[in-house]
Amino acid sequence: MPEGHILHRLARQHQRRFGRGPVIVSSPQGRFADGAAAVSGRVLKKATAWGKHLFHHYDGGRIVHVHLGLYGSFTEWPLLDDGAQPFPVGQVRMRMLGGEYGTDLRGPTVCEVIEAPEIAEVVRKLGPDPLRADADPALAWRRIAKSRKAIGALLMDQGVIAGVGNVYRSELLYRHRIDPLRPGTGITADEFDAMWSDLVALMKVGARRGTIVVVRPEHDHGAPSYRQGRPRTYVYRRAGDPCRVCKTKIHTTVLEGRNLFWCPGCQS
Repeated sequence: MPEGHILHRLARQHQRRFGRGPVIVSSPQGRFADGAAAVSGRVLKKATAWGKHLFHHYDGGRIVHVHLGLYGSFTEWPLLDDGAQPFPVGQVRMRMLGGEYGTDLRGPTVCEVIEAPEIAEVVRKLGPDPLRADADPALAWRRIAKSRKAIGALLMDQGVIAGVGNVYRSELLYRHRIDPLRPGTGITADEFDAMWSDLVALMKVGARRGTIVVVRPEHDHGAPSYRQGRPRTYVYRRAGDPCRVCKTKIHTTVLEGRNLFWCPGCQS
């Protein structure tokens, strides 16, 4: 599932590509036909993100709300001078044309038109987003400090912190040497503050580069598990491999339906 940095990157990209001009919106698949007709031809005023949710704000107050879910993705292409468009490949839920670009959305969990007041209903269920300037980490800390759930589960709860997915969850806990099964009540305020600051920095890099960067330079030494197709991470998807720092075998388990990765040597 795309993590929050991808949605913020998409919001910025869509703002640059389509913002402040009329956008032609269609639904080649047909499932979003009514929604597309409701906004097509309108000016895209801005694109914003909160956690894993993307919002396209059109003039007149209508908003296209997208949640990519596990399989959703956008692909884009430059528009040709003659206006020719590529034939839709696969189940294209929404196609946007504007300026010099087109983009197709496939496989989202949510693609709907809402009115401006309804954004509050979506956001009300979400925790602070580390990539938003208005984020209040104190809200996340209060939820964590009073919960006996494992911190590894709490970090994946979008109602605690919006935008964190499996990669950032596993890597953040490793970088701060915290056992992912430790309860929220066992996390100190100093530990949370350090994790939040690190998470903000990591996600900003991710949004800027379009990829997750978590390995510190002193540990980024081209180990064998950097071979093609393997993740450039400390623990995520490295079960059975030696820890980059202490050489202990990386462990994995399922926590609330998602695979969790950690080093029992570094995170004891």
